[in-house]
Amino acid sequence: MSNTLSYPELAALLQARAGVTVDPDDLAQPGAHFDSFGVDSLGLLGIVGELENRHGLKVTSGAESAKTPAEFLELVNSSLSAKAGA
Repeated sequence: MSNTLSYPELAALLQARAGVTVDPDDLAQPGAHFDSFGVDSLGLLGIVGELENRHGLKVTSGAESAKTPAEFLELVNSSLSAKAGA
């Protein structure tokens, strides 16, 4: 399993955990915001929980409050990188 979360993986998690279908390319667009896709903090919390279960780690606090996919990926990937370096 990869030590980073990508936009396609995030799109799959949004579908599975938040019930929102989003094209990964749309998530990667500069200026993309979760609210424009209908994703709220509760949906992100479900994704954070799934990632914590999958990787056996605590994702950086605040990831569920990220406003943009880029911000979310940065927070999650920093947690995954820290675990990989441990």
